[in-house]
Amino acid sequence: KVAIKGIERELICPACKELFTHPLILPCQHNICHKCVKEILFAFEDSFADGGSESSNQSSPRIRISASSMDRIDRINRSGIKRNSLTPRSTLFPCPSCQRDIDLGERGINGLFRNFTLETIVERYRQAARAAVAIMCDFCKPPPQESTKSCMDCSASYCNECFKIHHPWGTVKAQHEYVGPTTNFRPKILMCPEHEMEKVNMYCEICRRPVCHLCKLGGSHANHRVTTMSTAYKTLKEKLSKDIEYLISKESQVKAHITQLDLLLKETECNSERAKQEASQSFEKLYHVLEEKQSAALRAIETSKNIRLEKLQTQVEEYQGLLENNGLVGYAQEVLKETDPSCFVQTAKQLHVRIQKATESLKSFRPAAETTFEDFVVDIAKQEDILGDLSFHSNGLEIPEINEEQSKMYNKALISWECPGKTDSADIYVLEYHKLNKEEESVTWQKIEVCGKSKVLSDLDDDSSYAFRVRGYKGSICSPWSREVIMRTPPAPVFSFLFDDKCGYNNEHLQLNPRRTSVESRAGFPLLLGSERLHVGCFTTLDYIIGDTGIAKGKHFWAFTVEAYSYLVKVGVVPSNKIQKLFHNTHDVTSPRYEQDSGHDSGSEDAFFDSSQPCTLVTLGMKKFFIPATPAAPKDPASRILPLPSCLGICLDCDRGRVGFYDAGRMKCLYECEVDCSGLMYPAFALMGGAAVHLEEAVTAKYREYHDDI
Repeated sequence: KVAIKGIERELICPACKELFTHPLILPCQHNICHKCVKEILFAFEDSFADGGSESSNQSSPRIRISASSMDRIDRINRSGIKRNSLTPRSTLFPCPSCQRDIDLGERGINGLFRNFTLETIVERYRQAARAAVAIMCDFCKPPPQESTKSCMDCSASYCNECFKIHHPWGTVKAQHEYVGPTTNFRPKILMCPEHEMEKVNMYCEICRRPVCHLCKLGGSHANHRVTTMSTAYKTLKEKLSKDIEYLISKESQVKAHITQLDLLLKETECNSERAKQEASQSFEKLYHVLEEKQSAALRAIETSKNIRLEKLQTQVEEYQGLLENNGLVGYAQEVLKETDPSCFVQTAKQLHVRIQKATESLKSFRPAAETTFEDFVVDIAKQEDILGDLSFHSNGLEIPEINEEQSKMYNKALISWECPGKTDSADIYVLEYHKLNKEEESVTWQKIEVCGKSKVLSDLDDDSSYAFRVRGYKGSICSPWSREVIMRTPPAPVFSFLFDDKCGYNNEHLQLNPRRTSVESRAGFPLLLGSERLHVGCFTTLDYIIGDTGIAKGKHFWAFTVEAYSYLVKVGVVPSNKIQKLFHNTHDVTSPRYEQDSGHDSGSEDAFFDSSQPCTLVTLGMKKFFIPATPAAPKDPASRILPLPSCLGICLDCDRGRVGFYDAGRMKCLYECEVDCSGLMYPAFALMGGAAVHLEEAVTAKYREYHDDI
């Protein structure tokens, strides 16, 4: 038999790190104290109410919630049936053992089974640990006597005298079951937590838990495979016995593994010490290089200081000589006292030259040396970046690559990356980014730790370019930085709207999806019927649709995609006072007579464009983007045709009265023109033939998870 004191590790609650007290069995088959479950659920509710602040976790000193669990607060605040203030509302529980989110169901904690077997083993361990501490009788008058029996029906302990008094012969109590002294009282019959009046008599093989016949008939286990309790008991006991016998038979192998692990522990200690020494030596080399550089820099500064001081001191002495009765002036005054002309001329010539130089130096005074040491400032910005990236590099950790196709700049920035080998070898990733600014000399990277392979950023400035890079970490080992990727944010805040299914919407030709984010024009039977009524040489009408929200002021941006198979699509803006004209415009029927670029009525093309078009639109179709024929546009028609971008954007500036059409993938303006913003401005779209337009979906915190699920 295994010694009872050798199994303490199996009797410790993973939450409070103490011996189990009233352990409950979670759906994942792990155990936890009843009190710990309630404390963790209450802590999560408090954390959610306080916005996930760290201060909300201090209510229970026994429980420490991990950072990974805190990240799941928003997924764990589902409510069950509220019974009273002592019952937590949360029904999604993070198991401390396996870190999985366990759904406790509608009944919450009340739906969990109490593990009486584990509770009994814990009680035996406690008794073995405190053999000298006796269990006293619950009914003796003070001082109480040591108990000799415990009644399982009364859930109390008795000495011999008290047991006879409370369990007299010939009464029902005399039939009660009694055992040796214990504090662990368990019910004789295990009742169903969902149907409290029913005892469990079956075992659900799917959920791996005991159930009653009501659970099977109409409860949550109605369609599950169940077996009788006796069969489950026999089967599980046989399996457990066989597995235990197998482990016991492999005792020598287990001991060999333990010996090997002991060697690995020692080897790990030795290798870690060796790695520390090597790291220390590497840093000592850096210290030595820095000390040499420091000494050389200080020597250079000291030498330059001495030379400058010497020059300045010499200049001071020269100027002191210009004072009366001092130096050069005093000498010149003495020479002037000479009366012999020949002697005076002999001495005064050279003296006059020196006096002239001194006079010139007074007129243009300039110090002989600079006082600043700007040339001796050490620039360590690059070295700081290099030292900041100093870490353990491993050839086995792959360099991540930012996926520009999956990354997206819209209302928020979505940055996605992947490893070339398609293996998630890193435990955590560090994403760094900074705004590109030519005026800034030094670059300051902003750093974010990410557990997954994508991150949504919401603090970026509009109409700005950012550089992104990412690296992976596995413990203290990191990969090199990925290639920097530059992306640009939209030129203005993103404007959200849906297609309007009421104002002028033609449901015979256009079809909206249920979310009103996509519109499709089908060249089907209704279009043929419409074409039949038209004259020869005249084409079908455009079907217009607008956004359901207008813009009164400010600068706004929205994006959309046009299917590659689209024949003709027009996109732009329309003022509210011209919406009716848009949907009842007789010139929507285009023909060779009215085609702007057809050559007919060429003298009045510009006038026709201004008077006949109630809104500002550009033409797309057949995988091309057509720049409108304006006086500022190129004369050559071929130069006005551009490839159709995968995603298009429109930027409306009501304050300046301008609208721009963008390649939303690169945030590059393709065409810009003036627009009348006197009224509310609405996004406008027109389709003809087979065509489809999809509004760009806003980036949210769950954007990648949603699309990965799809």
